[in-house]
Amino acid sequence: VIFLFRVESRGWVHVMASSAEPAPEAQESSRSLTLERCLEVLRDAKNDSEQFAALLLVTKAVRANDIDAKTRRRIFNAVGFTFPNRLLVSQEIPAGCPQHVYRALGLTLLACFCTDPELAGHPQILSKIQILNETIESNCEANDVPLTSMIDDAYQCLNGIVATPKGPTQMVGNGTLQCLCNVYLLHSYGWHQALNLLARLLTTAGAKCWKKYKSELGKVLSMLSRDFQEAEDLSKFKLCESLPCFLPPSPLLLESWGVECLTNIYQGLARILSSKLNEAQRNPALQLAGCLATDYGVDWIPAEDRVKSSRFLALLVNLACVEVRLSLEEPDPHYADSRQDLITACYAALELGIQECTREESLLTEAQKLQLVAILQEACGAIMYYLNQVGWQRMEDPFIFASVRLLSAWLAEETSALRQEVCELLPFLIRYARTRFQLGPVGQDLPSQVAELTLCNSSWGSLWPGNALRFLLPALCHLTAEEEPRRILIAEGVPALLFEYFQQLWDAFASDEQSNEEVSLQTACGIFLNLVVTAPDVVRQEHCFSRLMTLLLKSLPTLLKKKEHLVLAASVATLGLMMARLLASSQGLGDAAVMKKFFRAAIHFLRRAYVSEKDRSSEKLIIAVSSLYKAVWGDISELWFLGMQSFASCVPLLPWLPLEVLESRWVQDILELLECVSPTSVDLELVSAFQGILKEQAEKSPACKELILSQGGAEKANMYGMAALEQCLCEDSKPL
Repeated sequence: VIFLFRVESRGWVHVMASSAEPAPEAQESSRSLTLERCLEVLRDAKNDSEQFAALLLVTKAVRANDIDAKTRRRIFNAVGFTFPNRLLVSQEIPAGCPQHVYRALGLTLLACFCTDPELAGHPQILSKIQILNETIESNCEANDVPLTSMIDDAYQCLNGIVATPKGPTQMVGNGTLQCLCNVYLLHSYGWHQALNLLARLLTTAGAKCWKKYKSELGKVLSMLSRDFQEAEDLSKFKLCESLPCFLPPSPLLLESWGVECLTNIYQGLARILSSKLNEAQRNPALQLAGCLATDYGVDWIPAEDRVKSSRFLALLVNLACVEVRLSLEEPDPHYADSRQDLITACYAALELGIQECTREESLLTEAQKLQLVAILQEACGAIMYYLNQVGWQRMEDPFIFASVRLLSAWLAEETSALRQEVCELLPFLIRYARTRFQLGPVGQDLPSQVAELTLCNSSWGSLWPGNALRFLLPALCHLTAEEEPRRILIAEGVPALLFEYFQQLWDAFASDEQSNEEVSLQTACGIFLNLVVTAPDVVRQEHCFSRLMTLLLKSLPTLLKKKEHLVLAASVATLGLMMARLLASSQGLGDAAVMKKFFRAAIHFLRRAYVSEKDRSSEKLIIAVSSLYKAVWGDISELWFLGMQSFASCVPLLPWLPLEVLESRWVQDILELLECVSPTSVDLELVSAFQGILKEQAEKSPACKELILSQGGAEKANMYGMAALEQCLCEDSKPL
């Protein structure tokens, strides 16, 4: 077949298509000569006929799909956007030509341009998105070659656009996603390409897509999950690879339409993971399960049949642990490097296993928990081996960040196992946490990089703080209670590091009380409490504790004014009282006026915990936790008793404190409470707490002793078994 086009002043330009294929070298030479001649014609074209003739020949070279970037740019420089724009919108079709001849030529050129990232993001290209949408939705039979070629070119354009910075936003805003959904749901020509492009678009701008096109995407996911559940051939594994990209942000799948999707996915995964398969077939299932475990915990696993559900969960965690061990125990770390996306997804399954093993109302049986604890321990041992092997050299690697995160989750629940390995790794963990912390905002993008590792829309990683210290805090709370780990942590400078972090958290909390810093502040207070109790000399010697004391003294009065922060106030008050006991003899307590405000606030916190109330059965007054504290008493009761003990210890150390207590009328409140309630309602621990305050006050303040005696203190001491107070009251008053 010979195509001839008359080009004025240049004779006949022709291109021949023959059934006999020339040798590759001859093809390449012929294509280059043709392209050069066409580019020359394009540069010198004087009218549309000349341009059109040359463009048709250019498309022959373009369709070969093997031109380099330099040649592609030369074509663009010769063609520009003006003439292709006219081709795309022209409605005048020459007689005898196919209906879409102009648009097809224009799209072929755009497809060529879109393989250049710079051109793909050009406003002229982005302005054609609507035309591309119309093209991919065209009704087309598979044997309609001209139209299928045009649709293929449109997909090539869209794939180029989605890879540009502004492309995804433009595509979502111009309705491309809706068109892609329609193509897939109708299984129109190119639906495989539509599905792949949808996956790319969702990976880049998932939240925006789901926000604007929830209904359409929900239908796509419903069809995908149903096909995944029903498939019995290799398509099941292909779908398993695609599904993670189509999972919506949590908790959308817990809505009525999503429950069926979750059930289908669960059933499909259960069939895959319970079968004997090779790695290529099993690993995508682990990745999909990891995504679901992150966003939905165990809620995506149907609980109707607890036996099946618990077996599936145990199987999933087992397989994930085995994969982690096989990958990270390999002597060559490059093996793990090649599987980071898989291991990261397995980490999400491991974290779910850790949570379920420590949860009272778990899907797992006690026997399953014991078995999983053992295998989780082995997997975490593999993570420690890997971190010791390569962690020091890869501080910036997001996979190291994910590994530290998972290990921290395990250490938050279990520090007695693998104690030697944990102690050996502690210097690295602290150095890593310090490095990430000191980077400040510069290092905050690691969580998003971890999310990218999973190659899905899962939030695992993306919502983490960029600071490794935050998720190490619960582990540090356990480790500072043990002698050997505590010694290492102190040697590594953890107290000073922790104070700097505490200060940062407090500043953020003070500027925005709705921030999520409060729980971390409470945990940090717990770590400091451990150090105060177990390492008092360190508290006295290290300057950071004096700075911490100053912060606590200034903060408590303001904090107590807001009842929604009562748990944090309890932590601050108790920590401050315990530190005051150690620092009272030094200059660490700072300004006297600030100290007095703190102790007045501490009295305010401690005195309001217990009140009298009528017992419904006996009609007698009994002692009870006040309504102000009742909702959080489970969280603060230990702190309150520790605070009472610490306050009593401060009374003899601070000469001005007994008078402050006396003027607050706290002593009278305690005595009046003990007078009106039934003694049998006051347990021994509470009796001991009250006795500590009353005894120290009586010993250090004659006026207070006289007050206690005048209000029947001796009788009450005898009635409640307060032997130490009774003895103190019987002795002659001594001057201060």
